[in-house]
Amino acid sequence: MLKRSFLGLAGAALVLSLTPLAAQAQNVVVGGKNFTEQQIMAEMTTQLLKAKGFTVDKRAGLGTAPLRQAQEAGQIDVYWEYTGTSLITFNKVTDKMDAAATYAKVKELDAAKGLVWLNPSKANNTYALAMRKADADAKGIKSLSDLAGKVKGGQAMKFGCNAEFYARPDGLGPLQTTYGFEFGREATVRMDTGLVYQALRDSQVDVGLVFATDGRVPAFNFVILTDDKGYFPTYAMTPVIRKETLEKNPKLGEALNALSAKLDDATMAKLNATVDVDKKSVEEVAAGFLKAQALI
Repeated sequence: MLKRSFLGLAGAALVLSLTPLAAQAQNVVVGGKNFTEQQIMAEMTTQLLKAKGFTVDKRAGLGTAPLRQAQEAGQIDVYWEYTGTSLITFNKVTDKMDAAATYAKVKELDAAKGLVWLNPSKANNTYALAMRKADADAKGIKSLSDLAGKVKGGQAMKFGCNAEFYARPDGLGPLQTTYGFEFGREATVRMDTGLVYQALRDSQVDVGLVFATDGRVPAFNFVILTDDKGYFPTYAMTPVIRKETLEKNPKLGEALNALSAKLDDATMAKLNATVDVDKKSVEEVAAGFLKAQALI
């Protein structure tokens, strides 16, 4: 998914330009990826920690691989990662696990790399397949098994997804194998993730790959199809911090866990929609939420 996508040369150059501020007590380098939810979380974390008296250097807009590399190298202190990303992308674990087991496994494996997984939020930004609600209702499709049955029965369904999902090991191919159907090459349209939402809204595709907490899902009146065979891994959004940083500043854990406890799918979808649909600034949305939750 794009939250796990790799930034190009610009991202690599940005990582190389990071200075070793992370080792300094009371100075915290906050990282973030290059899509709305991550921009919100990086800004929210920055504002929260500043309110707690920390000096914060925010480095948002990175791709998944450069961001993780920067954290392991001590250039990024903390950012919000997804359990499924660490399990599959960073630790190459392909075993199917439930949410609790996934969290426990990445917590254990990443501890060996000097990284501490704090308390997971209830926001699970997993991949999902969505349809326009009116269309799904008309066709009687509520789950991925329902969708598979329609496709196998000969109903023409055009699918839109990004190029990464089309090729990745936990992507389209294994999904179709699990559910026993195939859209077919001609019926699969690859495009940038953001364009999938527009294409689905405008009836250019019938089914689209979305992220479960994306604000455009409720805003565009999409319905997420139930993953009734549990194909998609859990992607619980969780603050991950360098052990060295946490040991120097134990109050960081308390502050970040307090924020994590306030987040779930509906909350993140609303925050994301406020930026993507209502066109509010990331800074304004972050500040409004923190104040409303009495975190600052």
